[in-house]
Amino acid sequence: MDLTPPPQSRFLSEGLEIAYFDAGDPDGPPVLLMHGFASTARVNWVYPGWLKTLGDAGYRVIAFDHRGHGESAKPHEADLYRPEAMARDGLALLDHLNVARAHVMGYSMGARVAAFLALAAPGRVGALILGGLGIGIVEGVGDWDPIADALLAPSIDTVTHARGRMFRAFADQTKSDREALAACISTSRTLLTREAVSQLSVPVLIGVGTKDDIAGSAAQLAALIPDATALDIPGRDHMLAVGDKVFKAAVLAFLKRHPLC
Repeated sequence: MDLTPPPQSRFLSEGLEIAYFDAGDPDGPPVLLMHGFASTARVNWVYPGWLKTLGDAGYRVIAFDHRGHGESAKPHEADLYRPEAMARDGLALLDHLNVARAHVMGYSMGARVAAFLALAAPGRVGALILGGLGIGIVEGVGDWDPIADALLAPSIDTVTHARGRMFRAFADQTKSDREALAACISTSRTLLTREAVSQLSVPVLIGVGTKDDIAGSAAQLAALIPDATALDIPGRDHMLAVGDKVFKAAVLAFLKRHPLC
């Protein structure tokens, strides 16, 4: 399987340089992908095979590094990482590429941002896929302050909090700006109310691993949304569900059922 990352381009969103790639079938229906916290477009979507999966199925695949991540600008001001602002980056990218409407898929933090985008601009979204985030988008996903502490610790050797250590190791592996990520995690966790998610007016697929201890129930979230389908990704935790073949097959089937008009 060829998992070579495509070259990235740049554009400006609210004065911040955002790195992105535009690959797959240039004539196919566009799918906008939003990666998770401390990840990148390449780590989340290229290496687990999503670019190949969607591209081979005839989709145009658009993905970007969130502000604070990858090759995009990395401000250290926490107010710049609210999900409403990060969603505007996605819409600005669609504008930059002259894409009027696209399917939108996000994983974990990216799923939260994708939901904010779909609520802000439902006419721009065909179908919405939320991976790695279930009812936690409403009820919260636990105490993440130790994550910020772990990111700012002088060494991973001093980090004892299990989840903090996991994300610190991931940030070190991806050579991330840990101060930018700490700012991001402090403000990007804005919850949606049950009333807000009930206003999602596009078809939604919610995929969560059965061993995911972060996301919360996919079924409970789906029950709040008028046109939503819950998917249990068998035997996968939060980190491993993203590239799972069951998840990929379900996404392709879902997109086929809901073509862009």
